[in-house]
Amino acid sequence: MYKPKTYKKAYLKVENGHELYYELSGNPKGKPVIFLHGGPGGGFSERDKRFFNPKFNMIHLDQRGSGKSKPLASLKNNTTPELVKDIKELLNFLKIKKVFLFGGSWGSTLALAYAIKYPETVAGMVLRGIYIPSKEENEYFTYEAKDNFPEQWKELASLVPEEIIKKKQIEKYYYKKIISAEKDIREKYVKAWARYEFSISKLNYSEKKVQRVMKEVKVEAFSAIELHYLTNNCFMPKDYIMNNLHRISHIPTSIIHGRYDCVCRPLSAYKLHKKLHNSKLFFTIAGHSASEEETQKLLTKEMDRIGKIRV
Repeated sequence: MYKPKTYKKAYLKVENGHELYYELSGNPKGKPVIFLHGGPGGGFSERDKRFFNPKFNMIHLDQRGSGKSKPLASLKNNTTPELVKDIKELLNFLKIKKVFLFGGSWGSTLALAYAIKYPETVAGMVLRGIYIPSKEENEYFTYEAKDNFPEQWKELASLVPEEIIKKKQIEKYYYKKIISAEKDIREKYVKAWARYEFSISKLNYSEKKVQRVMKEVKVEAFSAIELHYLTNNCFMPKDYIMNNLHRISHIPTSIIHGRYDCVCRPLSAYKLHKKLHNSKLFFTIAGHSASEEETQKLLTKEMDRIGKIRV
């Protein structure tokens, strides 16, 4: 894994009172690549730089309400079209006309949404753990994962009335509690939601690793923003991404997905690959996390390969 040096840390003020934190690393004169984190609401960490050869000019951005961006956990004016606009504004500010996109989980969704809006600015994409907003995708995560992680799902469901579970409205119930409940109740649901996702993200459940991630990630932002998006189809029309892939089918794309991913459906990666004619699909012996060995190695390898494309 690489260890590029950071050469700039700054904030970019955008509309509606949001200030976006970003870092630049690697070679200022290298080919630009922007890292789009997951969640939404997850923010980026220092470990997210390990996929990139220092020859690249790396941009790591905390999306609205996430990480070090301000105000933390803000849901106001926090939608996919606004995040897409933020990316374009940051690239314009940095005087970057063409960029490589690197995104996993929700980051893959945002990368696709950005590419569809601004295809002429995208040199290539490396996408991992594909998430395509849909009712089926959400139910896969919130309900079907219980077949592989029954004890973790039981913890999630223990805070929800039985009638809500039967209606398949767990995420709506959690969202309602998080945005409207008293502080102690809100914190309980915030932690339970984040813990569930972190607990089912790898092939091997590790309490120690889950506890570490719970401390590293700003879970209030993670849970609130993620549920804000999930309960609103990520603020996109139904099937928006799948219906607009013809706009980006020419873009060189690597798709990497854990064969045993319980957070995002492997089927979504396959469907995406079939519509992106200039894509390569890799299934790894892994779950959802980018840090699992086979996935991590392949992400680095494919970024190096895609990065050879002339910008």
